[in-house]
Amino acid sequence: MKAIRTGATPSTLDALELVDIDDAPAPGPGEITVRIRASSLNYHDYAVVKGMITTEQGRIPMSDGAGEVTAVGDGVSEFAVGDTVVSTFFPQWLDGAPPTSAFTQVPGDGIDGYSRESITAPTTWFTRAPTGYSAAQAATLTCAGLTAWRALFVDYTLKPGDTVLVQGTGGVSIFALQLAKAAGATVIATSSSDEKLERVKALGADHTINYKEVEAWGPKALEITGGRGVDCVVEVGGAGTLDQSMLAARIGGHVALIGVLSGFAGPVQTALLFSKNLTVQGLTVGSRAMQQDMISAIEANGIEPVISDHFALADLADAFRHQEANKHFGKICVEI
Repeated sequence: MKAIRTGATPSTLDALELVDIDDAPAPGPGEITVRIRASSLNYHDYAVVKGMITTEQGRIPMSDGAGEVTAVGDGVSEFAVGDTVVSTFFPQWLDGAPPTSAFTQVPGDGIDGYSRESITAPTTWFTRAPTGYSAAQAATLTCAGLTAWRALFVDYTLKPGDTVLVQGTGGVSIFALQLAKAAGATVIATSSSDEKLERVKALGADHTINYKEVEAWGPKALEITGGRGVDCVVEVGGAGTLDQSMLAARIGGHVALIGVLSGFAGPVQTALLFSKNLTVQGLTVGSRAMQQDMISAIEANGIEPVISDHFALADLADAFRHQEANKHFGKICVEI
């Protein structure tokens, strides 16, 4: 079967290779074989293929994978041949607190991922996909969808009438917007593009801020809320935007610290943390049980992911260049 492997250590986009590898073996007890039909791009995957995260040479990248079950092993009752399934980000984190080993076994990073045509794995590596979803739609959920879900409904308890601020128009932020609106929240969205801000308005954003025009967007968000502040901020920027997020938050508010798009480290106004009694919660995706809860909520509310672009597996490097250029809105998917 076909697969993409990294061709250098540290990895580079130009060194990604389309190769032939052995077909997936027949499933053993408790295993399924999945014909992978789609993956989707995340910043974590970008960090792997750009060499920002060091992996073994020849790693099969991509943490998201979705497709149909083609064979089941003995004792498997959760899935049947023909089911559409979607991968989990942490195959070893099923529920409760994450085991330490989970963070070293992320597909596409610590172990081989889903830029390949087929895989045989334990059933716990997958969940069912939402009813009616295509493989491409399902593949957006593993990382981006679940990260947004956990930020709003696990680490924070979003309520109707709450105000949520989302940064930018990438996968996590768009999912957070959709989920927050489904829960009856008011959403403030930021972007550097007026065109993209018009698109988030069409998705239900109640207020928008162009952060290139309004650099102090934290105080602007405070103004929009009548001085009260935002209940929950979905923070994808990192050190470079955290101060503005804390300024935007209400007293006792919650900041879900997800990304590092503006830098891995930097000065932070720690006085804001205690003066506003804030909770800043770092999070990395979530468990299999969280994913199952999210899928039930998606089905109940009819939420569909926003996919802006589709690339073929052989063009994976070009897909990442498209992501690098920030030309996308929502998710970029790879058809396999």
